[in-house]
Amino acid sequence: MRIGFIGLGNVGGKLAGSLLRNGHDVVVRDLNPALVAEYVARGAAAADSPAALAEMVDIVITCLPSPAASAAVAEGPDGFLAVLKPGQVWMEMSTTDYAEVLRLGAAVEARGALFMECPVSGGCHRADTGNISIFAGGPREGFDRVLPVLTTLGRRVLHTGPLGTASRLKVMTNYLCTVHLVALAEALTTCKAAGLDMNTTYEAIRISSGNSFVHETESQVILNGSRDINFTMDLVSKDIGLFDDLAQAHGVPLEMSPLIVRLFNEARATYGDREFSPNIIRRYEEPLGLKVLGTGFPDQMVDDEPEERGYEVVPNR
Repeated sequence: MRIGFIGLGNVGGKLAGSLLRNGHDVVVRDLNPALVAEYVARGAAAADSPAALAEMVDIVITCLPSPAASAAVAEGPDGFLAVLKPGQVWMEMSTTDYAEVLRLGAAVEARGALFMECPVSGGCHRADTGNISIFAGGPREGFDRVLPVLTTLGRRVLHTGPLGTASRLKVMTNYLCTVHLVALAEALTTCKAAGLDMNTTYEAIRISSGNSFVHETESQVILNGSRDINFTMDLVSKDIGLFDDLAQAHGVPLEMSPLIVRLFNEARATYGDREFSPNIIRRYEEPLGLKVLGTGFPDQMVDDEPEERGYEVVPNR
């Protein structure tokens, strides 16, 4: 089985690396020729276009920064959708809009191919080790077909139900992650302003009911000062905007979500789209003229769990 991978960015490149590390036959495509050359040096083949890639493989995987980017590689002038054949699979691993998932899924099914949405959650450091979590939406028989690939790419794999369910759950989890990040930025800045030791503050949160995955990852790069979590403010805005749109479409009277959307829109206007997302803390630091730092924290997160074969997570019923 040959796998094509389109999108070798912060997350996609690490997922493609897991496939290569575990002996899969991989063809890659990216707009950045230097990234393509890097993965060719690691054992991948290269394709000149998305369409050419699809003609070389059994499974096409995309991991791209926006719904528009996914639509472009599928439906653009050199898009792969027009050449998909019965029996082929498209696994969409981008964080995207569920309406787009349904639209593209119908187009793939019309060609007799299988479409599965498979967004990931857990951070770039876990994507790098194959220990990231994966939500997979689509027919159960399709999930069973791609599960061996998913358990190479990730540790915990959840079949979420029909198409559209994985994308909605993914933007929900990214919304929660962002809420935790903003709350931590406020909490850490307040403790710094109150004269508390930041290493002690970190541990107080970590061992308490205030702990979270976001604290154990993003707080560390905040306190290091790098603020480098391989995720930027424009991507956060896209994800929380998708969640807010979902809530509005279903008439949910949210109060916190519009606030979080506004905070990141203002932060992008002030600091730029490509500012690292943990630097939302600058919103609280700068008016006080202080910097929230500790000592001994890493400048980037590294997953210290050994790589293990993934498995399906089955919900309790």
